[in-house]
Amino acid sequence: MARTPDASPLSTQVFMILLSLAAEEQHGYAIIQDVARRTEGDLVLTASTLYAALKRLVEQGWIVERANRGRDEDARRRYYALTDRGRAALRAEARRLDQLATMARGLRLIPAAEPRRV
Repeated sequence: MARTPDASPLSTQVFMILLSLAAEEQHGYAIIQDVARRTEGDLVLTASTLYAALKRLVEQGWIVERANRGRDEDARRRYYALTDRGRAALRAEARRLDQLATMARGLRLIPAAEPRRV
């Protein structure tokens, strides 16, 4: 089974944070909103949970922090972007989860065509 570089498996919170940053860099509040939207409210990140995770992900080199640079009216706002290392970790974890889901489908524990959340 595929292993995530540096750590496997990823927590749901970390996986969803990385997934939020996969398309574009975002500030913290936008990440919180994106995760809530993607999970249809099943996972709501608190600011303390988010920023503790972001700090660890920066330390691991999976994301980088960027200054606002005039993107919006709040100059204090920091943006976060996925690094190549973070994208590799996200990809490996997605593959691992896909393999687990395939096994569960093989045992008819979940339907073959589950609706996909984006």
